[in-house]
Amino acid sequence: MMNQELSQYFDNADQKWQTDTCKHLRETILQSVPGIEELLQYGKPHYKKDGKLVCTYNIAKAWVSFTLFNAASLEAPEGFFEPGDHPDRRTIRIREGQNTDYNFLATLLQQASGPLS
Repeated sequence: MMNQELSQYFDNADQKWQTDTCKHLRETILQSVPGIEELLQYGKPHYKKDGKLVCTYNIAKAWVSFTLFNAASLEAPEGFFEPGDHPDRRTIRIREGQNTDYNFLATLLQQASGPLS
């Protein structure tokens, strides 16, 4: 079941593209990780599987920041993740007009959440 607090969070975005991006991320997460729980924590969307964090995202001024947890073994093209991340947390910034590969994000979500089962 979808958390209504998260729906309100998306709808409060300043820019429509950010709302659309958050909704697309949400759909990708819910479809990619069976049994995932969504909640609003610390004022932003968090997703947990079996009580452990899988990912979070938040709306910033010029982007949507998406962070995967349990991500030390994830592989992605050079420059895909933000530099300087903690090895177990990997972040991408999605900007307006950016072509986001949600299928690739789904694969990363499955890899990050797989060991949590």
